[in-house]
Amino acid sequence: MQRLPSVIALHRAFAMKPGQPAPDFDAIDQHGTRHRLADYRGRWLAIYFYPRDGTPGCTKQACSLRDQRAVMDEHALAVLGVSAQNGAAHRAFADRHRLNFPLLIDPAMDIARAYGALGNGLAGRLRAALGLYRRITCLIDPSGRVVQLIDHPDVRRHGEELLALLPHR
Repeated sequence: MQRLPSVIALHRAFAMKPGQPAPDFDAIDQHGTRHRLADYRGRWLAIYFYPRDGTPGCTKQACSLRDQRAVMDEHALAVLGVSAQNGAAHRAFADRHRLNFPLLIDPAMDIARAYGALGNGLAGRLRAALGLYRRITCLIDPSGRVVQLIDHPDVRRHGEELLALLPHR
C-alpha cells in the first residue's frame, strides 16, 4: 500500500495553509547563487526542510529527489532544500551525493520560521537552539500559492510523492 503524505495537525504545525501566498524568501545556495520566491514564478516549486546534512534520513530524502529530477523538470517542478548548516556543509553534502538541486543557507533561520519548519512552543525553541529543522515540504504552484504541506514525507520516495501531487498534463 502506498504511503500518503501526512497532513494531520496541519493547522498546529504550519504557519500557513493551502491557498495562501507562499512566504517570500531571499537566500544563497551552496554555490553562492541567490534564490528568491519570485525567481520561480511560472514553475512549480517544492521547498523542503530537513534536519541536517549527511544524516541517513536526510541523505535518503535528498537522493530520492535527485533521482526524480529529470521527471520533475518535465513537469516544471523545481526543488530547493533548506537546513541550518553553512555553505561548506551543504557543498560537501551535495558533492558527496551528486545532488542536482540547490541547498539554501538559512543562518538566521528566517526561512524556517516563515514556513513553520521550527515548529512551535518549547520544541520549536529547542530546534532553533540546536539548528535542527522539522522534516517538512511545501509545494508551491506557479502563481506562488501554497498547494500542499507535507509533514513527515516518505524519505525513500519523496520525489515520487511530490510528482503524485502535481496536476497531470
